[in-house]
Amino acid sequence: MSLPTTQKQWFVKSTGKGIDGLVLESGPVPSPGENEVLVKVQGASLNYRDLAIPRGTYPFPLALPVIAGSDGAGVVVSVGSKVTKWKKGDRVTTLFNQAHQFGPITDVACKSGLGGTLDGTLRQYGVFSQDGVVRTPETLSDVESATLVCAGLTSWNALFGLKPLLPGQTVLVQGSGGVSVFALQFAKAAGARVIATTSSADKAEKLKKLGADHVINYREDPNWGETARKLTPEEAGVDHIIEVGGKGTMTQSLKAVKYEGIISIIGFLGGAQPKDSIMETLNRICTVRGVFVGSRAQMEDMMAAVEANNIRPVVDEKVFTLAKARDAYDYMWDKKHFGKVGIKIE
Repeated sequence: MSLPTTQKQWFVKSTGKGIDGLVLESGPVPSPGENEVLVKVQGASLNYRDLAIPRGTYPFPLALPVIAGSDGAGVVVSVGSKVTKWKKGDRVTTLFNQAHQFGPITDVACKSGLGGTLDGTLRQYGVFSQDGVVRTPETLSDVESATLVCAGLTSWNALFGLKPLLPGQTVLVQGSGGVSVFALQFAKAAGARVIATTSSADKAEKLKKLGADHVINYREDPNWGETARKLTPEEAGVDHIIEVGGKGTMTQSLKAVKYEGIISIIGFLGGAQPKDSIMETLNRICTVRGVFVGSRAQMEDMMAAVEANNIRPVVDEKVFTLAKARDAYDYMWDKKHFGKVGIKIE
């Protein structure tokens, strides 16, 4: 079957204008270079980062205009002359930072994010380096696998990248967004206890069904950090905290963390300016770590664990089409989702 010559693709044209900076256009289907693969993208998903970019609040490098989205999965339809890792028909999933192959993040890798400095996944066809994709687990659909690119790998890096989570330890996850839900799933698969926070009884029940041992409603309990500490063995505190709220939650995370525990800062939903001094880490004797997704090597480990443990990504019941991607942005911005917001691409 011959490939089309044109495709639909969502561009971020500008920042600071909110959703108006996101524009659907027609463009050419690219051809792979000698070390590249052409992928028919069949599934994508959104992250808070995708919402922040057109609003002008994303703190990492951008090169506009850029095709939006980091999360994509699909099938290889063409390969370059020097490609050795993939063949036509292989199912693959994108790597967030294309230059982050292994080891710590570098300046070069930090500037290689899909949908930021490199054209992303909200399109029908995309060209990627043969090292910029990994094998899609056989157990997952393309939409499910796409959700792992940013949120899944960020959670994996947070729990296993610096001081690996051990069985019997305690993890605290904030809310029911993609990163937090993946952290809950990975932690339970690793034999850890999980404390989750949320703002609604409905979401609390969903978190319990996913395996959360305790759920705290932070609207009803504003001092939830102390409550979480009391739920740990000997009230010693939490070993790993997935911190997504920033300014709005960091004070409570510091109250909850165990001596020598790790607070992994993933997001800044409550604002990026901290209320607490960095010196509070000395008072609490803890590590506060910023996490910027993860490497290809970590992603391959994560994908293997997902397949081995039959972990199914939690995708919100409302899945959008490529043509309705702006509606998906609004849906996520309004916090109507549970888990990941998926986009199916025809």
